Parts: sequence; C-alpha cells; structure tokens
Amino acid sequence: LKLKPDHEHSLLQVADVLAMQRLYADARAHLNTLIELRNARGDKRGALQAKVRIGSLDPEDYEARLSAVAARIEMGDKGGALGDLKDIASELAEKGRTAEAVEALRQAATLNPDDEEIREKLYDVYFGAADYARARECATSLGQLRMIAASQEAAGDAEGALDTLKHAAAAHADEAELRVELARKLIARGDVAAAAEYLTAETAGDDPELLLIVADMKLRGDQADDGLAILRRLLEQDPGRREQIALLGWTVAEKHSEAGFKAVELAADNAVAQNDWPSAAAALQEFVTRVPNYIPALMRLVEICVDGGLEATMYSAQAQLADAYIAAGSATEARFISEDLVAREPWEAANIERFRKALVLTGESPFTSTDFTSGASLFDDIPPPAPAAPAQDEERGMEVHVAGVDEDEPPAKTPPPRRPSRLKEDTQFTLSANAIDLDSILGGFEDFDDAPPAPRARASAASEDVEVDLSIVLDDIKPGGAPPQPAASKAPPSAPADLDGVFGNLRDQAARRSGSEEAEKEYRRGLALRAAGDIDGCLQALEKASRAPKLRFATSSLIARIYRERGMLPESLEWLERASQAPAPTNDEAHQLLYELADGLEQVGEVARALAICLELQADAGSYKDVGERIDRLTKVQAGS
Repeated sequence: LKLKPDHEHSLLQVADVLAMQRLYADARAHLNTLIELRNARGDKRGALQAKVRIGSLDPEDYEARLSAVAARIEMGDKGGALGDLKDIASELAEKGRTAEAVEALRQAATLNPDDEEIREKLYDVYFGAADYARARECATSLGQLRMIAASQEAAGDAEGALDTLKHAAAAHADEAELRVELARKLIARGDVAAAAEYLTAETAGDDPELLLIVADMKLRGDQADDGLAILRRLLEQDPGRREQIALLGWTVAEKHSEAGFKAVELAADNAVAQNDWPSAAAALQEFVTRVPNYIPALMRLVEICVDGGLEATMYSAQAQLADAYIAAGSATEARFISEDLVAREPWEAANIERFRKALVLTGESPFTSTDFTSGASLFDDIPPPAPAAPAQDEERGMEVHVAGVDEDEPPAKTPPPRRPSRLKEDTQFTLSANAIDLDSILGGFEDFDDAPPAPRARASAASEDVEVDLSIVLDDIKPGGAPPQPAASKAPPSAPADLDGVFGNLRDQAARRSGSEEAEKEYRRGLALRAAGDIDGCLQALEKASRAPKLRFATSSLIARIYRERGMLPESLEWLERASQAPAPTNDEAHQLLYELADGLEQVGEVARALAICLELQADAGSYKDVGERIDRLTKVQAGS
C-alpha cells in the first residue's frame, strides 16, 4: 500500500485483516478509500459493493448495516436487502430498540408487502410494545386478533377490543363463532342494529342457541314479531325450552317491557298447555318483579291463578294489580279490585288503604285507613234510650236481686252502651250505593268463640249498711211486669257484635297467620327457582312451605312430581302420601293425586295398596281414566300371588 496506495485488492485484503482483529475503524477507513477510488473512475457498482462490505464489518454498527441494505437495494439485490432487514429488526427488537426495529421492518415490508414473515415480526414487535392498533394491522391469523382483543379488554379499552373483533369478523367472514361472540357483545352494549349485521336467522340455521340470540336481537329491535315467531318455532320443536324463553323475556323486559312480556307469555301459555300452572304463574311473577305495575302481565297472572286454583298467588297478584291500576289512574278498575280485597280480608290495613286511594280516584270523599280499625264503628247508630220500667217492677226486681245475690249463678252485668257512630260527624263521607256492606262481611265470623261471660257483680259491704248497684238490678227487670226467671236459668247476654270485638279476634288470627305468610313466600320462591332451573333450591323452598296446612297439598304434590321426573320414585311416593293427607283444592286435583299414587305403588310392587287406592278412586270418581282396567289387572295380579 505504501508503494501503491490505490491498489484496490490490497485495500480489500488489509480491511479484512483489520476486521478479523476487530479494528473496525481502520478497516472502515481502508474501505472508504476504496469507495472513493471506484467512484473516481466511475465504478458505481464497485463502490456499492464496498459499502456492503463496510456493513458486514461490525454486527453492532446498525447504521452501517442499514447503509449496506440501501446499497443492496440500489444494486437490485432486494432479496439480500430483505434478509438483512429481517436480521437487523430481530436483533433490535431483542435489545428493546423497538422504534428502530419497526423502522427496519417497515422498509422490509415496502420491499415485499406479501411477505408473511415480515408481518409476523411486525406483529410481535407491536404486540410486545402494546401498540395494539398497529399490531391489528399486522395480524395474520384469527388467533392473533383474538389475543389483541383480549389484551385491549384487559387494559380497559373495551371499544378497541370491539373494533378488533369487528376487524377479525371482516377478515374471517366464515367464522360463525366469532360472529356470535361479536353479536353478544353488541347486544350487551345495546347496539342491536349493529349486532344484526353479524348474526341472522339464516346464518343461525337450526342451532337453537343461535336462534335464541337472533330472537333476542329482534325482540330488542323493531322486529319483535319475527323474534316471537322464532320462539314459537323453538317451543314447538322442544317444549322444554320454555324456561330459557322465559329467562330471555325477563332480560328483554328490563328495557323493552312489551316485547319481553310477549316472550314470557309464550312460555307461560306453553306451561298452561301442559297443565303446569305453578310454572306458568312463576314465570309471570318473576316478570312483574322486574317490571312492576305492568298491567297486562298482572291480568294474565290473575287469570292463570284463577284457572289453576293457585289461591295464595292469586291474592298477591290481585293486590299488585290494584296498585298498578291506582298508579295508572284507572279509577273504576282500581275500585272494583280493591273492594274485592277489602271484602275478603277486611283486617288488612293495606287493603283498606288501596280502597281509600281508589275512592280518591273516583272523586268520592276519602277516609283514613284507620277508620276501619278505630274504636268507633263507621256503621253503628246511636242506640235508642231504654224504656222506663214501672215503679212496682223496680221494687220487686230489687227484692229478687238482693235475695239472690248469694246464689251460685250470679247474673251477668250488662255491657256498656256502644259508642255513638262517627257517621254523625261532619268529617265523614256519605256512603255510595257501591259501598261495602260490612254486615255481610262480618256474617262470616259468627262462628268465632264468644268471649267468656264476665262474672256477675255481687252485693257486699264492709259494714251493716249494704249499698246496692241499681244498674245491676235494673238490668234484670223485665218490662211489662213479667216475673223474673231464676238466675241459674238465665243466659248471659252476648257481647255486642261491634267492629272492635270482631277486629280484635281477626288480629289474633292474623298473628297466627304470620307463619302461613312466610310459607306462601317460600312457595312463590320455590316456583321461581324451578322456573329458573334451580331444582335443588326449589325443593328446599317447597319443603319449608309444605309445613303450612294451607299449602301442604300443592307443595307436596309438586315435590312428588319433581322427584318422579328425577327418577326418585320412593321419595315421590312419600310426598304423594303426604299430599293425600291434606285437603285438595278441587276434586279433579284429588283424583289426579290418587291416580299418580296408585300408579307409583304399582311400579314399586305394592299391588294391594295400589288396588285399594284404585277402588277408592273408582268409588269417588267413577270411570276415571283407566282406573277400571287397572283394577282388573291388579286384581288378577293379587289373585295370582
């Protein structure tokens, strides 16, 4: 080189030796001299090759390596440039120099946009840097897009996650599961119109789960009738889906009450068609719990309770319906139902308050809810004064009374006069023609036990002077001079049948009904749990409710049928026998219960008991179902044994 400094071959050899000794700066100087020489004589390609040689000297000199890539591109060696860029990007990414790695990969993508490896590397770099928007652009598979969406959602970017899933659905149109997932997310956000773009009845095919989602979207949108048609088709194919449909209706009703009610009504009607009245009522009960004061649902619930003999549920539904009419300002309907409630349970303050509100709606003068339970009666008149007795009768009665004060059977003291009616006060309203006749209401309580008669007063004194209570004596004086009867044969006067006494008895009975009310709550809860599919919870609630005599038949028979559906025949028979010991609401229900009990006993081999029940059923119901054939068969079996 000293003799010939411009000798190119020598420059290359010296540069290689220096590079092996890691004297990169000296090697680079010799190669730069070579580049100048070649450029001077017009050897452009040779100069570019020297630049490539400089880029290969030091692996850590990324600037020189990128210059070498540019030289390769200028020479037309895109393949070599692409390989160098991939290597450079990988090394930079490993060192955490993300921006430089991305720039290298972008250059590579410019050279070959269809290179999947470059997109993969770009995806890895962007995803590692949490740049999810750019990572989504570089994602090449559905799995990568799902990972991006999951990461965005975990980071709190729900909107970005939804956009990623939309991008994935557009790139993978044949992925039905993805479209269903996206539709569900859009429904949850309330964007039914957007959800309908990704899932239709046609794409759902015959898949019941997908059809339920389609029906959900249509019920929440402006195509509720189409949604109901899908639900009807599902019920026709499988009546067991009514619980799913009821659940769908409940959730839809939270924002679209009318559409939700129609779905729940479909499920309830299906249960009625199968004579499963409790399930039908439970579906509607849950609906009115979520959508209070919805009059169409309450009316349908009352109808089902009446037709199915669900008395306890019917009373509750009527009370809710009365409240709904009052809230809606429907005066006539509110008064009609509230009057019926007061007539049935006049001791309930809530019923009286409903009636008061209904009167206000109709424009009549209201009263307070305590008027029916106060000390004075609203319907009592002032008692007329007692006629005066002749003087001789008074004297004679006094003698008889004083003579008989020491007898074993003392005369009863006359009860105090009834307080004057409050109807004479200016603050009361005038009764209308439709007012409640409390005399007819109280007539049903005549069989209450009378209070024990109070002991008759005895005349006594601490000294020789005897004071006689003339009110006691005068009470026993008979008008018209009739001789008094002996005290022992005289029946004590009964207490006046005023509202104070009657309501006192009713309050005592109401206190005893607290357990019954708790049982009714458990019964309703059990029906709701059964409708929701929680059978174990349903059984526990029904068993608690069965402790109330009023509900024993309904709960025990329902528990027995649930156990039978589960194939647990011994438990079913046990509860059928419990139900048979309780009074049935109707003869038809009693006959059906005996029929099921006989059938179960026959299945477990208790022929004699089954035959006895069939004979009892035939005597009571005549030719009920196939009881006659069963009796013949059981008789032959018993005779053969």
